[in-house]
Amino acid sequence: MRFALYALLALSVAGCSLVYRLPTRQGNIIEQKQLELLRTGQTRDQVKFLLGTPLATSPFRTDRWEYLGYYKDPRGNVTSRTVTLYFEEEKLARIEGLAISGKSKPLDGPEIDRIVKAQQNSALQNQREESEKAQESGVKVEPPK
Repeated sequence: MRFALYALLALSVAGCSLVYRLPTRQGNIIEQKQLELLRTGQTRDQVKFLLGTPLATSPFRTDRWEYLGYYKDPRGNVTSRTVTLYFEEEKLARIEGLAISGKSKPLDGPEIDRIVKAQQNSALQNQREESEKAQESGVKVEPPK
């Protein structure tokens, strides 16, 4: 009887290896939407408003900010991202580590502006389509103020 009890206890402890593991997040969690709002020429305060306080800055080299992010999901998949911002005369001059659709590729100001304009145009197009559908159905939709 005692042996059966110990065997049952051992089996129940062995089953505990199926315990849920919490995701691990460290550093700055920055989404692609936030990065697409960055533009060269923005001030430090504007950048800090969009992305938050940088994780790594150097007292000897104040022209560079580092945003480091690390995420490990419960299945063990690790994702990390490093975004480096360079400032010249208190204005954002260069960005490294921006990614589109998971590809790491540096973007310059005009390319970011093009992406943001494309998103705005698609949002306007969606509003127009909704307005047209509303007119067809007889429901009156007013544009946002």
